[in-house]
Amino acid sequence: MIFHSLEYVIFLVVVFGLYWSMGLRAQNLLLLAASWFFYGYAHPAYLSLLIGISLSDYHWARQIVRRPERRRLYVTLSLVLDFGALAVFKYFGFFAENVATVLAALGLDPGPVTLQILLPVGISFYVFQSSAYVIDTYRGQVKPAGSFFDYALFVSFFPQLVAGPIERAAHLLAALQAPRVFRPDRFREGFLLLLWGYFLKLVVADNTAVICNRHFSIEQTEFPLLWSGVFAFGVQIYADFWAYTAIARGTARLLGLELVRNFEHPYLARSPGEFWRRWHQSLSTWFRDYVYIPLGGSRAGAAAEYRNLFVTFLLSGLWHGASWNFLIWGAYHGILVAGQRWLERRGVMAVRPVNGWTSAGRWAATFVLIHVGWLFFREQNVAYLGKWLCLNPLAVSSGLVWQSGLQDVLTTAFYAAPLWLAATAERWWNQSGREAMAARSEIGRFAWQAAAATALFLLILLLGSEVSADFIYFQF
Repeated sequence: MIFHSLEYVIFLVVVFGLYWSMGLRAQNLLLLAASWFFYGYAHPAYLSLLIGISLSDYHWARQIVRRPERRRLYVTLSLVLDFGALAVFKYFGFFAENVATVLAALGLDPGPVTLQILLPVGISFYVFQSSAYVIDTYRGQVKPAGSFFDYALFVSFFPQLVAGPIERAAHLLAALQAPRVFRPDRFREGFLLLLWGYFLKLVVADNTAVICNRHFSIEQTEFPLLWSGVFAFGVQIYADFWAYTAIARGTARLLGLELVRNFEHPYLARSPGEFWRRWHQSLSTWFRDYVYIPLGGSRAGAAAEYRNLFVTFLLSGLWHGASWNFLIWGAYHGILVAGQRWLERRGVMAVRPVNGWTSAGRWAATFVLIHVGWLFFREQNVAYLGKWLCLNPLAVSSGLVWQSGLQDVLTTAFYAAPLWLAATAERWWNQSGREAMAARSEIGRFAWQAAAATALFLLILLLGSEVSADFIYFQF
């Protein structure tokens, strides 16, 4: 079931209506049943995998506390089962194909690889969320859940199940075990967040996807067309993923729960490191806490820090997909962030901008570098990457090509404008808007929210794309 479908709207209305007529225990059981139905709606067979991982990690976390002298064994067993399942379902085909290629290059006959495994939607997200709970229990940072049903709901909570944000037990599991009270103001905020998410998806992401897909379908492309397509993809993936997070957070807020933010206006970043502190924050902090720091972080000197950064980003690339282009993308960002640390250590790149021109220059450089990375992310045919990077802007065959590329850049910029306006609006809200709204009467606040909701609804009707696709991060 996808968020931007009539089925989901009906599903949410039914769940919402039943949910607020129940007590806490019944609310959680309803949410668990709804979450399992949501996940198994298209592929019921994969519901057993979700339940199996939930049962396994619930059991091993309890064993860690009951028999602390064997806790290292239990956490190891849990992680082997979790990441073993992830490896089989997500990476088997990739590794089998590459082993077959190597064997063929050596003159050996690998034989046909006939096993085809359908990737369960969201497996990377719920495996990371569940494994983090076991690790945190092992570290003594959280207590194991007393009820399997509460824990299963934490792993499978439907708003964030298939594309995050990746929640921690200390936040979401604790919230699920606490009583919730219906508040009209939170309902209105959640509804607005839902509409904002639908606007981002149906207007911004889906319209820029049309431009991006058109340019990436051209085999003999030229410089202006390729990079206007990359720019369109940069807007598409940001709006698409922010849309999913907004709808997830809005849905949770309707149910009296709060999910963590996943984005902090990443295209305002002035360095690759800052970009990753703003982009997909729940994943970035997961890799920081469970990969980078355990590897040693920056504790063993500069060389070890650069190595740890590179390995962390390489694994992040692999997490995104079983394809060489994602590994290249991860390695590219590892080099960027490690290179930034190297420059900072030598004083070439001060941590803070010294003036407005320096700040603008760093923003522009970061924006360009991030979009070069989006080319690696979007183009899954690695053989094409070298050709695309070698395109010569001076070898464009016609002025019409530049005109077409510029037109698509301007069209993309038009659809991207709300992303930058949202950053300005949030800055105003944090500085004075929240106090100004709090000073208004309840009727005044309702009028402003109703006007905003009406504007978003009309914009969706007027500007919404005729073609819509699944959320990009469903494939991960």
